[in-house]
Amino acid sequence: MPPPYVLTICDQILYEHAVLMSRSAFGKSEHGYIYDRFKFLRDGRLTIADAIREWEKDGNLPNTCAFCGSGENVTMGRLLPKSKGGCDSLENLVPICQPCNAQRGDKGIFEWLGLLKKDSLHRLVAARYLQQLLQMHERAGTLDISKEDLGGLCHSCPLPGICEEWASEGKMTCFCLESVLPGRL
Repeated sequence: MPPPYVLTICDQILYEHAVLMSRSAFGKSEHGYIYDRFKFLRDGRLTIADAIREWEKDGNLPNTCAFCGSGENVTMGRLLPKSKGGCDSLENLVPICQPCNAQRGDKGIFEWLGLLKKDSLHRLVAARYLQQLLQMHERAGTLDISKEDLGGLCHSCPLPGICEEWASEGKMTCFCLESVLPGRL
């Protein structure tokens, strides 16, 4: 679960990105580093787009499935499904194999992978997904939904089973980033 300083949907997106930056820098979550990166992102001294550009310098996505690494039956798929408002931009497309694509369906990546597997995503895939979620919430005007607002939203959440499974009912998690998107409530 995120720390107490994560108060809104926007904070949750920035926190997830800070965790991603820590995994990239140290191979694990370093809480002090995460908090510093979170503050830099929140205060605008660093942007998700800046970090993505740095990672893209290191190399592009592999020509294998971004989720399982298979090289068989790979096509391009959307990070944020079209049914959830995802677009056809290059930033929203990643290589995905047919079995992963079929298993995922139109679920969000966090809903599909769960809390444990989400952190195994390729850093460019995860960063692009967070960027897509940020843009989606900006357009929807939902970035300021707070922890307190979640109580009222949880009863109509389209993902109640996932929160029960991960014992995260009523808590701000990565699942909230996908469940409060337009068309989900």
